[in-house]
Amino acid sequence: MRIVLIGQAPFGAKVLEGLLERGEEVVAVYTPPDKGGRIDPLKEAAVLKGISIYQPANYKDDQVFAEYTNLKPDLTILAFVTDIIPEKFFAEPTRGTICYHPSLLPLHRGASAINWAIIMGRTKTGLTIFWPDGGIDTGPILLQKEVEIQPDDTTGSLYFNHLFPMGVAAILESVTMIKEGRAPKIQQPAEGATYEPPCDDRVAAIDWEKPAQDVYNLVRGCDPQPGAYSHLKGEKIRFYGVRLLQKPTEKVAGTVVITDTEGFHVAVNGGTLSIGKVRPETGGKMEAATFASERGLAVGDRFGNE
Repeated sequence: MRIVLIGQAPFGAKVLEGLLERGEEVVAVYTPPDKGGRIDPLKEAAVLKGISIYQPANYKDDQVFAEYTNLKPDLTILAFVTDIIPEKFFAEPTRGTICYHPSLLPLHRGASAINWAIIMGRTKTGLTIFWPDGGIDTGPILLQKEVEIQPDDTTGSLYFNHLFPMGVAAILESVTMIKEGRAPKIQQPAEGATYEPPCDDRVAAIDWEKPAQDVYNLVRGCDPQPGAYSHLKGEKIRFYGVRLLQKPTEKVAGTVVITDTEGFHVAVNGGTLSIGKVRPETGGKMEAATFASERGLAVGDRFGNE
C-alpha cells in the first residue's frame, strides 16, 4: 500500500518511524517549508530514510496537486497538519485519507482542541482518527481513544504524556484496519459538536474576577503556549507551572500574598495560585522566585488588566 504522509514536528516524525518499522511503503513525505534555517523533525527523519520530500508553500497550486497525483497514493495520512489542504487531495488515494485530531470529535473541533478541553474544565478527552471531508474536523470517524484529564494536567503534559504516544499508536492501528478492510466510517453526530478559536492572546488574558478554578483552568490550558498572562506595572507577565491552593484569602484577586524561595502566590476568588515560572515581555521563561527577586516583587503588588 503506497502511503503519503503529510505532517510536521516530532509527532509526524514518530508516525513515519512507526510506519517504516512495520514495513509500510511510504512513498513521499509532505512537510512545511524550512523557516529560519530550522529543519522540521519529519523532514530530518525522511532524509535519513531516503524518502522523497515535498514542501509546498501552497496546496492550491495546480502543480502541487499534479505532483501528488503522480505519486499514485493508496492512502494519505495527515499527522499534525496546520496547512489548509483542498478536499481533492483527500479523495485521490484509492484507500482514502485519514487524519489525527486530539479530541473526542465532534467536541473541540479546531486548532486548539487540547487547550480548550482543559480551559473548559473537562475531566476527559481523547483523540480521533477520522476521514477528512473538507470541513473543519467534520469527517467520518474511524476510531477514538479516551484519556482522563488529571486535576493538575497542562496542555503540555496531556499532549506529551498521553495524546502524542496514543496518537501515533492509533494511526498505526488505523492503517492495519484499512489494510484488513475493517475500518469503519462513522458519521459524526451534529448534536454536541463544538468549535473553538485558536488559543492565543485573544483568549489568554486572566480575568481575576472569575472563580479560582476557572482561572486555574485557563492557566493550565495555556501552558506551554501561549501562556496565560496578566499585567504588572504595565508589563505583560505569563504564568506557568501553577498550582491551585485551597487557602482562601481576604486579599483582592490578583494580589501577591506570599513571596518565598519557591516563587510567589497570588490571590484568586476562592484560593491562591502558587506560581512556578513566569515569562516577562523581555527575556525567556524563568523561575518565579528569580523573577520576584529581580523585580523586587512584594506582598501587596497586584496583577491586573493593562
